[in-house]
Amino acid sequence: MSLPRFITDIEGPCFEGRLILLKPEQARHLHALRIKPGSALELLFDGGPWRADLAGITKGEASARLVRPLHESREAAIPLHACLPITSHLATWEDWLPPLVELGVTHFHPIIYSRSEFDLRRTQAKAERWVRLIAAAVEQSHRNLIPALLPPQPFESLLAWELPQRWVAYEAAVGTVNPQLAAAPLAFTCGPEGGITDDEFRALRSSGWQTVCLGSSILRAVTTPIALMGAIQYQLNR
Repeated sequence: MSLPRFITDIEGPCFEGRLILLKPEQARHLHALRIKPGSALELLFDGGPWRADLAGITKGEASARLVRPLHESREAAIPLHACLPITSHLATWEDWLPPLVELGVTHFHPIIYSRSEFDLRRTQAKAERWVRLIAAAVEQSHRNLIPALLPPQPFESLLAWELPQRWVAYEAAVGTVNPQLAAAPLAFTCGPEGGITDDEFRALRSSGWQTVCLGSSILRAVTTPIALMGAIQYQLNR
């Protein structure tokens, strides 16, 4: 069983023996798990993870003492940029974020496609919850880095991207040969409900985005990026 891991934003240097006050919600979580003082934990700082011991706990407060840095990495070998569409049902993002964090996405870029139903206030209202979902998935999956959530961008911004690998999942690409994954930063995108328009697809192809086929069936918007990231991770770990 893996140790509980918590993100902490405590400032200052990390050193053996330093006492760290955990957040109230983290204390409540440990209390619910019946974790006792002296038990081992892992804390994630900007500089990486540390092994720690639980120094003390009540129902609303807990502290941990740093033991040693953990020289490990569970990150993908390359940066992975998920250029995900703004969907009419923003709850779709809540289905996307945890598994995509677990699968190694490093940057989330909300993209406004022609068929996106974009409302700035609605999207901004969701952003805080999305950040919390990302953090929870990082803790659960024991990643070393917290993926960035960027502000919404218009579709046209994708046409100026210069990453060495840019993939677009497109339902009409059945029978095409998928690109080979290289050891270089990768961005991928897919459409909202209703898909990418023909004009958008032609514009992406003209600007260097390569088509990816995910099988002969047409996938739902909620399924496509997760299926694509699973395939990417399989190739990265071959």
